[in-house]
Amino acid sequence: MGVDSIHNTAFIESNSYDPWLNLAVEEYLLNSFAGESIVLYLWQNENTVVIGRNQNAWEECRLDNLERDNGKLARRLSGGGAVFHDLGNLNFTFLLPKREYNLHRQLSVIVDAVKEIGIEAHFSGRNDILAEGRKFSGNAFYHGQYASYHHGTILIDVDTGKLSEYLNVSKAKIESKGVKSVVSRVVNLRELKPDLTIEKMKKAMYMGFIEEYGHIDNVLDFERLAELADVTKLFDKYSSKEWLLGRSPEFNFRISNRFPWGGIELLFTSRKGTVVDVAIYSDSMDVDFIEHLRQGLTGVDFSKPSILEALHNLPKCVERDDIIDWLHRTDLN
Repeated sequence: MGVDSIHNTAFIESNSYDPWLNLAVEEYLLNSFAGESIVLYLWQNENTVVIGRNQNAWEECRLDNLERDNGKLARRLSGGGAVFHDLGNLNFTFLLPKREYNLHRQLSVIVDAVKEIGIEAHFSGRNDILAEGRKFSGNAFYHGQYASYHHGTILIDVDTGKLSEYLNVSKAKIESKGVKSVVSRVVNLRELKPDLTIEKMKKAMYMGFIEEYGHIDNVLDFERLAELADVTKLFDKYSSKEWLLGRSPEFNFRISNRFPWGGIELLFTSRKGTVVDVAIYSDSMDVDFIEHLRQGLTGVDFSKPSILEALHNLPKCVERDDIIDWLHRTDLN
């Protein structure tokens, strides 16, 4: 057990399959509970594609197919790539004060829960958990001012045929992963444990949370939270076309590339030699870097020296350095 400090803990389980409501409650928990409490939130979405904070919905999702089948598009706060949710998938969110955020501890809950039901698992790469070399859980992260969350999927019995029906996976991403298709990279845990159910997985996660954090002080009422005015306001945001689809940028220069940390597409709008706007689409896990990049490039001269200078002025990180190296080799004319 990893208990090393005294803190309040809470558990909440959604009784809704609506992604917009579930994400609204998630953000409400981040803002209203996670500054002082460690919360485990379990939830499910029905027939939904969830895209990362900075992704282009039109590029990532086959929206016509999703609409035809009465599915929903959702956009989360965290970075990373697009995922498909149905009722064969269980979502989890750990919400906690920034000082308590510890990826290893949070992952231990999932890995230990899966081991408890008889499946060996381990963390791999930037955001995946694997069993027998195949992915059953993708994870993403968001850091607010006082609190953070770490959320992800657990594939129990997902209809993997829908992955290729609703998701556009770029050739560059597939090649970078060294595999032929998105379906070949994933595994449903029920393939490895035929008697596994969503309810058994929920119980294993609940017990794994207690094992790691020592106790659960409060069980929160989802229905009560869902009726709050603050949650309604967040629901309106998550269900809005502006949030889901964003704007269609008018750009006059486009470049894109894929790196080990994710893909990026830069759409520059320049007037009289100055960058007046830059739209950035990315499945990078680091949403803060993407926002810093957007701010740093806006207002500079549209020239390679000025853009490189703006990049050098950003905080040093792997993503920044990779983009600088790439732009040194890229023609901006």
